[in-house]
Amino acid sequence: MHDRIEEDAQGRRHAVNACTSPCSIEQGMRIIGGKWTGTILWHLQDGPVRFNDLARIIAGASKKMITDRLRQLEAQGLVRREVMATSPVSVQYELTELGRTALSFLDELRKWTESLPAAGPEDD
Repeated sequence: MHDRIEEDAQGRRHAVNACTSPCSIEQGMRIIGGKWTGTILWHLQDGPVRFNDLARIIAGASKKMITDRLRQLEAQGLVRREVMATSPVSVQYELTELGRTALSFLDELRKWTESLPAAGPEDD
């Protein structure tokens, strides 16, 4: 996309090729940009993970938040949920082939983040 700002003869500025609907970046961020979403995808990369193990791995997120994100990811076709016939019943999650496609750019994000100068503690 080659969006830009142009000025007409009267000096008025207007956008050329502006997004009239969510652009690809915005659409992608709506899918994986939610808090903990990328982290959940990342931690499912090595195979199926039981829900409680995932909650232990992602110590900063509440179980409710993880549940909400997993439901969204499942609805988007990125994660598969399997109820296991164990006693007690347990649930495990794994990436779908579509979900696996996110791992390459999540890895690039990880590398980029690790290359940044060290920052202080987060403000939130």
